[in-house]
Amino acid sequence: MFCDYCLMRLLKSYITALLICQFCLLVLGKSSAEADIYRYEDDEGIVHFTDAPTDKRFKIFMRDLKKDRLLRTKLQFSKSVNPAEYENLIASCATKYGVNPCLIKAVIQAESGYNPNAVSRKGASGLMQLMPGTARSLKVSNSFDPKDNVEGGVKYLRFLLDTFRGDVSLAVAAYNAGLNKVAKYGGIPPYNETRTYVDRVLAYMQSYQAN
Repeated sequence: MFCDYCLMRLLKSYITALLICQFCLLVLGKSSAEADIYRYEDDEGIVHFTDAPTDKRFKIFMRDLKKDRLLRTKLQFSKSVNPAEYENLIASCATKYGVNPCLIKAVIQAESGYNPNAVSRKGASGLMQLMPGTARSLKVSNSFDPKDNVEGGVKYLRFLLDTFRGDVSLAVAAYNAGLNKVAKYGGIPPYNETRTYVDRVLAYMQSYQAN
C-alpha cells in the first residue's frame, strides 16, 4: 500500500504532467504563437509557465522553433569579410580568459558581422562593438584594432559570466543592455531588442558548436 506521502507525490506528479500536456496542446495548437516558453516549479510543486519571464527562476522550457530556425539560417557573412582570419585571435583570447570560443564568435557575428570597422548609431565600434566608455575601462586603446577589440570584448564577457555565475543568457543580455538593466529586472530585461539579441547569439553559438 502507498503511504499518504507517496500518494501526494504521485498525485502531484500526475497533475504536473497533465498541466504540461494541456499547456503544450494549447501552445502548439496556435499557429500564430511565436514566442519562447519558460517554466519554473515553486516550493509547493506548482508549475508556472510564461512567454514573458520577469523572474530569474523561469528557465527555457520550449523554444519557438520557427524563430529558432530563422535565426540559425541567418549565419551568413558579407563577401568583404573573412571570419577565418580571426580564428587564431579568438582561440588565443578564449584560452586566456576561459571563454567558449563559440560564444565569442557568436557575439562577434551578432555585433558586427565580422566587420572590424563597424560603428553603431550609439558609437560602439569594432568587431565586438565596444562602447567608448567600456573600451576605456578595459584599457582598449584602439577599438578598430581586431586584437585590442577582441581581447577587450572577451575580457568583458568573462567579467559578465563571472558576475552571473556562468549563466550565458544573462551575460549576453548584459552585454547588450548593460549590467544595471539585468540587475534591475532580475533577469533578461523586457526589451524586444535585448531578447532578440540573446536569442540570436545563442542560436549562432549553437550553430558554431554544431559545425
